Amino acid sequence: MTMRARPLYAGLLLWAALGFPVLLSPQHSPAAAAAESQTVRPEIGKPLQAASNLLKAQKYKEALAKIREAEAAAGQTPYEAFVIQRMRGFAAAGAGDAQLAAKSLEAAMASGKMSNGEKLNAMEALVSVFYRAKDYRSTAAWASRYAKEGGSNPQITGLIPQLRYMSGDVAAAAKELLAQVQADEKAGRAPSEEKLQLLANCYLKMNDNNGYVVALEKLVARYPKKSYWTDIISRVQRKSGFSERLSLELYRLKFVTENMVTSNDYMEMSQLALQEGFNAEGKKIVDKGFAAGVLGTGNEAERHKRLNDLAAKRVADEQKMLAQLEKEAQAATDGMGLLNLGVNYIGMGQSAKGLALMEQGMAKDGFKRPDDARLRMGIGYLMAGQKPKALQTLKLVKGTDGSADLARLWTLYAQQH
Repeated sequence: MTMRARPLYAGLLLWAALGFPVLLSPQHSPAAAAAESQTVRPEIGKPLQAASNLLKAQKYKEALAKIREAEAAAGQTPYEAFVIQRMRGFAAAGAGDAQLAAKSLEAAMASGKMSNGEKLNAMEALVSVFYRAKDYRSTAAWASRYAKEGGSNPQITGLIPQLRYMSGDVAAAAKELLAQVQADEKAGRAPSEEKLQLLANCYLKMNDNNGYVVALEKLVARYPKKSYWTDIISRVQRKSGFSERLSLELYRLKFVTENMVTSNDYMEMSQLALQEGFNAEGKKIVDKGFAAGVLGTGNEAERHKRLNDLAAKRVADEQKMLAQLEKEAQAATDGMGLLNLGVNYIGMGQSAKGLALMEQGMAKDGFKRPDDARLRMGIGYLMAGQKPKALQTLKLVKGTDGSADLARLWTLYAQQH
């Protein structure tokens, strides 16, 4: 299962849809400007004062008309041109004219007469107006410039990756998101679920499966929803080179993460457990399937019943053979028999005996596939409630056939329980 891209961070963009308040700062009003060393002539100051009042009333188009009256005055001084450009920029932003707002405010900023604080306010206005115009590329550019020049409003700086994603610059969005996620983790903060989802979706669009899995693992680690587990388990199973030999360990993970859905899931896992000698586990899985109403119904009901009968018989027969099975495992040249028997005892509820046999098996060594043994040992420890030992053992699994992938997922599961 893959995740659908979320169009917005929840609630994060509401501020942009509402628009910035556009108010003329008192120290930059026409009346205050007259007291400065650079003055505004009455033929310009009077219509600008009227425009200022209209801006405060949020009558932006009417304000633009008054500003045009001021602009018609001949022989403008550099200061008068600056005041006109600045006021026209904010009025245009309020009116939703992104291009005029950008042209005017850029000219005002380039004049050298704006304070740094007012420049940042102007950039905030441009972020808003371009966002409302659905010009996400320009919105991202102004938001990035805002951050670069010292702006710290998190509603803007935190928006940059989303804007890049929405504008189609997915690679840049992924780069910035990854940097934010790493900064969060370094500071001991949990990256938000929305941020991780967006990072995962970036990697999906880039066809970067490795990056997607890394992001998905972070989602599983922080926000262990069933849907995330479903996705990541299925990806491990479909991964090139995954060995079918590890299917039982994968089904065990599906079982504990509540991803057993179909009758085939229960049938397949039970059969695998019985084939490998985990009879009590095989019977438990069948029982769970019947209890969930997944087995025992439909066209396959008789087949389900036969498997249930077989599992019950295997469990009964096994009780008479446990001593012999242990004797044979002790005599074997490798420790796999003891390890499996130990896991089996844990499944039967005899954890102390099971742990002892598992550890004897690991000490005996001689495994054909050591990573398989470590993986099973780690899962056995976890089944027995020995979480620290489970984590320590799973960390040692390095196989490239899916065993290390499963060990990493079992580690994530263990850390949550």
